[in-house]
Amino acid sequence: MAETYIAKDGDMLDYICWKYYSAAQMPRAVERVLAANRGLAGVGLKLKAGTAVFLPDLPKPAATSIVRIWGD
Repeated sequence: MAETYIAKDGDMLDYICWKYYSAAQMPRAVERVLAANRGLAGVGLKLKAGTAVFLPDLPKPAATSIVRIWGD
């Protein structure tokens, strides 16, 4: 479910994405969040307190089956 995160002073976008999204969703998460937040890339690495960051829904990767080659 998409939501808006209100940054604390010094928050960084990659850390916010790491906290919000699962490890399987992390590839390209920062780029997708930047695409959903026009102008956020120009703010700089560290966000100021009160900066609103829209965190869109990202696709969840399909589950992969486990192949056991040495028994159960």
